[in-house]
Amino acid sequence: MTLVDLFCGAGGLSLGLRTAGFDAVYAADWDRWACETYRNNLGEHVHQVDLASAKPAAYAAEILEEAGASSIDLVAGGPPCQGFSVQRRGAPDDPRNGLATQFARIAVALRPRAIMMENVPTILGARGKTHLEKVYQVFRRAGYTPNAKVMEAAEYGVPQMRRRAFVVALRNDLDAGFLFPEPLRSSEEFATVRDAIGDLPEPPVDFSEHPDFPNHRRVKTSEINLRRLSHVPEGGGRLDIPEELQLPCHRNDNGHRHLDVYGRLWWNRPSGTITAMFDNFTRGRFAHPSQNRSITGREGARLQSFPDSYVFAGPKKDVARQIGNAVAPRVAEVMGICLAGSLRGEIPGSEELRQGFLPMFPQ
Repeated sequence: MTLVDLFCGAGGLSLGLRTAGFDAVYAADWDRWACETYRNNLGEHVHQVDLASAKPAAYAAEILEEAGASSIDLVAGGPPCQGFSVQRRGAPDDPRNGLATQFARIAVALRPRAIMMENVPTILGARGKTHLEKVYQVFRRAGYTPNAKVMEAAEYGVPQMRRRAFVVALRNDLDAGFLFPEPLRSSEEFATVRDAIGDLPEPPVDFSEHPDFPNHRRVKTSEINLRRLSHVPEGGGRLDIPEELQLPCHRNDNGHRHLDVYGRLWWNRPSGTITAMFDNFTRGRFAHPSQNRSITGREGARLQSFPDSYVFAGPKKDVARQIGNAVAPRVAEVMGICLAGSLRGEIPGSEELRQGFLPMFPQ
């Protein structure tokens, strides 16, 4: 089944959907390094495009011509979500909010059999309600029926607590239904940080990349922050730092907000949500459980369910942003299996969903 991936980023959606049986014939994103990562891992069909300024009908025709396809089975994508992210402090009319509607307009112009959009959970709440309704209007006017659900990545084998909203819209003339997958794992069965990164050696102390593990590079950290971190036990955070070493803003706001900063991961739990700045433990619970350092790009990629064969291009900060912004491939795969089943007139069961998963961790 043919796939077009818009706002594709580093390729998490395409990777998971490919494993589920979809063939990506066209992908696009504005980020230079994300496109290079996608190209190196998934193929030359990715294009660096400013999707915000694209004219939907003309661009859809261009996509079909470039892909050499007369029709598309699935258009998928994850338009930028920072405008209505729960961490966002900016104005509610952030221009990035309109990219979800732009995605919908381009998607329906392609007339695929199915459309899937990934975004932050708050798009389904009060902050994103207005924008989601615009997306739904585009879908309904074009003859699609949308449904949405918040998915917890840990329930599908990802070693990370990561809640994301998925909107699925099938074309009405198909007379097909779609069921979101039921959770495959209970909280007692969640994959852990130890499962994901416990076998990795320490990254080189000279800040070079590990010769056997791409993107496994130590992050340079100030001496004072290393001293602070040395006081933090596994699973601890800034409250474990002696008062004389705490930042003034933390001493004045002790016990209230941002308790995960300077935090260490737990070995035997999933990680928290991997963000675009996960390579800096001063921004969240991103310190290694037992070593005095932030987790590396490779460790973050594993926590996102990317296999070690998937190599990220660009400077360290760009690598972290690509990984943190990506759709977890394993969740994309589960959604892809369900979508492929719907388009074939089938409803896959739990056992089918468990089979053929991406080889996440070393055996």
